[in-house]
Amino acid sequence: MTQPPFTPDVQQDAQSLRGVLPMLILSQLRLAESYGYELVVRLQNIGLGDLATGTVYPALSRLEQDGSLTSRLVASTAGPARKYYALSPVGEEALMLATARWHSLVAIVHTGLGAIPTAEPDERESAGEDQN
Repeated sequence: MTQPPFTPDVQQDAQSLRGVLPMLILSQLRLAESYGYELVVRLQNIGLGDLATGTVYPALSRLEQDGSLTSRLVASTAGPARKYYALSPVGEEALMLATARWHSLVAIVHTGLGAIPTAEPDERESAGEDQN
């Protein structure tokens, strides 16, 4: 297992995650088809350590309903059949569009954050700046 890139020890914002989760699901399924729980583990391994299975399954269902994913049942020796998901051609296009939108948004946020001081609050206090 490879280590995820450095991510600060900050809890993920549920609203932000809801916005990017479909894109992350599509990107992971572009790499290889997967069943739900395996996909949760893959997403946790890239840095979403607190991701719950109950968050992923509804997103998978929505993506399948809109045609971005296909699925197939595969018998399992360890219990009930597993539903494997794969990226469809519609999903490939959706991923490309979502990725372009994401890169555009990141560029806008990056530009906007350029105006924010990068010093930590304690450093500003010691420099004589007022926090109010």
